[in-house]
Amino acid sequence: MRRLWLGALFVFAANAAAVGGATAQGGAAYPAQTVRIVVPFSAGSITDGLARILADKLQEMWRQQVIVENRPGLPGTTSVAKSAADGYTLMLTSNGHTIAGVINKNIQFDPVTSFAGVTRVAQVPLVMIVPPELSVKSVKDFVELAKQKPGQLNFSSAGIASTSYLSAEIFKQQAKLDIVHVPYKGAPEATTAVIRGDVQMYMAPIPASQELSKAGKVRTIAINSAARVAQLPDVPTIAEAALAEYRYESWFGVLAPSGTPKAILAKVSEDIGKVLQIADVADRMIKQGSVPAATTPEAFDAIIKSDTQRYSEILTAAGVGAK
Repeated sequence: MRRLWLGALFVFAANAAAVGGATAQGGAAYPAQTVRIVVPFSAGSITDGLARILADKLQEMWRQQVIVENRPGLPGTTSVAKSAADGYTLMLTSNGHTIAGVINKNIQFDPVTSFAGVTRVAQVPLVMIVPPELSVKSVKDFVELAKQKPGQLNFSSAGIASTSYLSAEIFKQQAKLDIVHVPYKGAPEATTAVIRGDVQMYMAPIPASQELSKAGKVRTIAINSAARVAQLPDVPTIAEAALAEYRYESWFGVLAPSGTPKAILAKVSEDIGKVLQIADVADRMIKQGSVPAATTPEAFDAIIKSDTQRYSEILTAAGVGAK
């Protein structure tokens, strides 16, 4: 995992040349007042934890108050889309943001055009876990079993908008499997379903799965990242284990309202990049199962646009959409 984030440390040179003159309203150097980071998830979530890490360090760097405001669900995201484009309202969200328009009928914002990318903050690999009683020890075993029993195996998720669902749905489609999705309220419930044997597969966060695997309550058979991670060096990626074309990158990132001045976007992006290079920040994130993965604003815009199109097609193929 460390190898993955070390490469991200070099992206900030692209920002450094032009951000010194970023100014807020009235011509004062940015930031000249309190900055809000809206989190459209509840307190205690991974997203909330990342936002608080950033807020603490940015506050020290900027010598201005940086507060985290939890506004779960669409109301939080909508409030950011409608905020002044002055750099004082930011949002830290997950890549579930890109499918908001697919799964919600009366959405009041566009995931792409209503926002300006600031930076991706982290990527979060997930591991494929199965009940230990299931007669599979590899991805190939699972695929073979699922094809022998069409419609009889289930996979859990933390909900339609979750990374666990998207990761598993992509796997399902690329492996051409007939397996049944069972959504739960959150990651703990989805994990418990595997432990009980109510479902046969779940794409789980690394920290929780490590403890459960050691205790023999689940079996970890693969990881969905592009490369293996340091915590689980013996766990193969899905791509190398069975599906060479498999690709799914879950992420968390910072957005601003569309129209926010480019100089401010560049400054915030560069400063967040500096935070992610701090050793204790990177170590805390890695222990939580996330990989620091900063980008330029332009690169993050491209990721959001590409993911929005790709996941819309995947969900449409799965028969998922706003009614």
